[in-house]
Amino acid sequence: MNTSMLFRSFVVAVSLAFVAGCAATPNYSAIVANPDRPANERELDAARKPSEVLAFYGVKSGDKVADLWAGRGYYTAILSEVVGPTGVVYTQNPTARDEINQRWKSAKFANVKIADGAFDKLTIPQDGSLDFVLIHLNYHDVAIEARPALNKAVLAALKRGGTYAVVDHSAKEGSGNDAVKTLHRIDKLLVIKEVTAAGFKLDREGTMLRIPGDPRDFNVNKERNKDDRFVLAFQKP
Repeated sequence: MNTSMLFRSFVVAVSLAFVAGCAATPNYSAIVANPDRPANERELDAARKPSEVLAFYGVKSGDKVADLWAGRGYYTAILSEVVGPTGVVYTQNPTARDEINQRWKSAKFANVKIADGAFDKLTIPQDGSLDFVLIHLNYHDVAIEARPALNKAVLAALKRGGTYAVVDHSAKEGSGNDAVKTLHRIDKLLVIKEVTAAGFKLDREGTMLRIPGDPRDFNVNKERNKDDRFVLAFQKP
């Protein structure tokens, strides 16, 4: 093969890689703006900023992901569209609820798999095949004695370099677990301590949900969407 042919082959390879890379990055804003999303979920977007959060975490088309303590499926539904037909979304709640799981029987959620069950016996795959695992605003709700098993299970589920995303309501620094039941908040430093103890490293922190003026002394379930939230990205080494 002469130099000219080698150069053309190189250009084609680079072009294909560029196209593939672009295809793998979803348009998060367009997905969130989908008018087919339920109105009650779209009303939460201003406080949760899902397009900014998912762009920060870099979730891609074709990824295998899990949404832990998914509730009614706010993030499960968004992730389903983000990862697309070649991806998979495991949706998990500690207790199975049929009125929620009926949602995932729709053909448009064909890539969603239900993985309900206790956190100390997490049923998402433990074979290192997942790219991304999210627990959104509910890490504090997991019983403190169950968190080590949860974090170890997430570590086993993720690929090397995979991301464990923890987003939660900020408690006062140094308060540990004290505000969990009273204010539904948790100390970010405690979360970092527990997750890194399982073998993760803290990779980075997002600031899109910060509210610096929050005194962090009120119950977030009584005064909704006014609280400071931390956005942590842990990486499996």
